[in-house]
Amino acid sequence: MTGNLVAGVDSSTQSTKVVLCRAGDGTVVAEATAPHPDGTECHPDHWWNALSRARELLERADAVAVAAQQHGMVALDGAGEVVRPALLWNDTRSAPQARALVAEQGGAKAWAERTGSVPLASFTVTKLRWMAEHEPGNARRTERVMLPHDWLTLRLGAGEPVTDRGDASGTGYWSPASGAYLPDLLRAALGRDAEPPRVAAPGERVGETAWGAALGAGTGDNMGAALGLGLRPGDVVVSIGTSGTAFAVADEPSADPSGLVAGFADATGRFLPLVCTLNAARILSAAASITGAALDELSALALAAGPGAGGVTLLPYLDGERTPDRPDATGVLAGLTTANATRENVARAAVEALLCSLADAVDHLAAQGVRPRRTLLIGGGARSRAVRTLAPAILGTPVVVPEPAEYVALGAARQAAWALAGTPEPPAWPAPPATEHTSEHTGQEIRERYAALRDSAPQI
Repeated sequence: MTGNLVAGVDSSTQSTKVVLCRAGDGTVVAEATAPHPDGTECHPDHWWNALSRARELLERADAVAVAAQQHGMVALDGAGEVVRPALLWNDTRSAPQARALVAEQGGAKAWAERTGSVPLASFTVTKLRWMAEHEPGNARRTERVMLPHDWLTLRLGAGEPVTDRGDASGTGYWSPASGAYLPDLLRAALGRDAEPPRVAAPGERVGETAWGAALGAGTGDNMGAALGLGLRPGDVVVSIGTSGTAFAVADEPSADPSGLVAGFADATGRFLPLVCTLNAARILSAAASITGAALDELSALALAAGPGAGGVTLLPYLDGERTPDRPDATGVLAGLTTANATRENVARAAVEALLCSLADAVDHLAAQGVRPRRTLLIGGGARSRAVRTLAPAILGTPVVVPEPAEYVALGAARQAAWALAGTPEPPAWPAPPATEHTSEHTGQEIRERYAALRDSAPQI
């Protein structure tokens, strides 16, 4: 496999990104990208058209795999045609249907025990119920339900509709613990039976592309990132993008009846408990707007202020929040006085709030048995010097910042190399270059003040 090349695809909400790598060690030799339309629903043809723009690069690969945004509902009719534009993970119109399904099917504890998660509006199962209620004609036409990566894998040459356990675990009708679909939950949502894709084994070769490349099963984006980063037990990833995520690889499935931790599976046969926050990098951009600073200047302002921001504390639920579940909440800036109302303190309070929110997310993982040894900090927000500097104290672990890279696409490429090799485990690619940050200080006082504001704010 020394001279082979493999391609990994990241089909995200915003764009398609492709990396071409050496199969033996993961070295990137070429990259390509193409945008997707904005919005919370998208016809799958747009994903295919974006991927097709990288066809010349893809055809250099001996194996290909696709990682894509989780949860998106791709409904197909009996002829395999798309019934309606896919409802994406960030489409929240199905929030009432999520609440109704939880209540109808035994409550949050029953859902957590059966599916590993308590479904929110992002989950596929809730979108199926929304379609059944609001578009009954489309629901009646639907014979098969797929996810974005499943649909792209089928178009690339899978011999049959196929998915993987990682992406299947975000549907709301598949059990990570048993490894089986729960057709009664799919039926309860859609109002009729529909066929989900077969769940491939980790590392399975599921087909062949038109140019003869091996095709991996693909996976969800978070599972792809975990594979691309080479996560080990004790590693917690904190990703600061438009939204924030904290996740870790675990040997046992989780089932959190509070719904704070989604009990996903990963792409290797293990599990991937995950917590998602609605507000992350947008906290920094909002603070930059308030202070009239560019993002680089915001970082310098934050570092110029002392710990605790002179008593200013921000609750950063700017557009509602998912964790905790406060969809109608707004942000709160507390502790302002004439003495501390400075740009520096507002900037510092924003960075501390971002990190405290994500530290809460890591605490939720710990409550499910994850024991953080170190934190890997990725995403656009990790480029902030203030975030990197303050993170070790507030998160309470050493913080490793890998070099910026397309880790979702790299994970898909590693899965493609695995399918090509046919080995029991994925190829042992070297860990990405990274810098480590530590702190002699503790952020306990900052976290306690943040928690007091969080718990006293209106529970809306």
